[in-house]
Amino acid sequence: MKISGNVIKYGDNVDTDVIIPARYLNSSNPKELAEHCMEDLDKTFVKRVKQGDIMVAGNNFGCGSSREHAPIAIKESGIACVIANSFARIFYRNAINTGLAIVEYGGEIDEGDMVEVDFASGKIFNLTKNIEGNFPPFPPFLQNIIEKGGLLASLKENK
Repeated sequence: MKISGNVIKYGDNVDTDVIIPARYLNSSNPKELAEHCMEDLDKTFVKRVKQGDIMVAGNNFGCGSSREHAPIAIKESGIACVIANSFARIFYRNAINTGLAIVEYGGEIDEGDMVEVDFASGKIFNLTKNIEGNFPPFPPFLQNIIEKGGLLASLKENK
């Protein structure tokens, strides 16, 4: 699987409380969650995100509460992949379970760059800066879960 998109960038320790504020957790509707994604950190996010964009962050992305709402909101907002130096462990697992593509990579990527991610080969291409980097690719069974849209979708298809 390959994706490419425009980068929206954040810093370190982006927690689940700013990805989707707790006041919206009474909804499980992905579209409603996406309408409030990142609003306590970046009021412009929902207006400027486009389908296929790539979110980039620093260390410890997704720290805080253990809520599947966070990766669901990001994915439904149109983000095709989140690239971060590191992820909080529970967010990492929730992202895979919900089918949100994630990559641990600490290379040079800035807001507005155009980036291509090749999940099978473990390569990232910053097309804006003409830089290529590597990341450890997921094993095929995890790539399959993400490609199918999440753990439940992949289990239903593999019946």
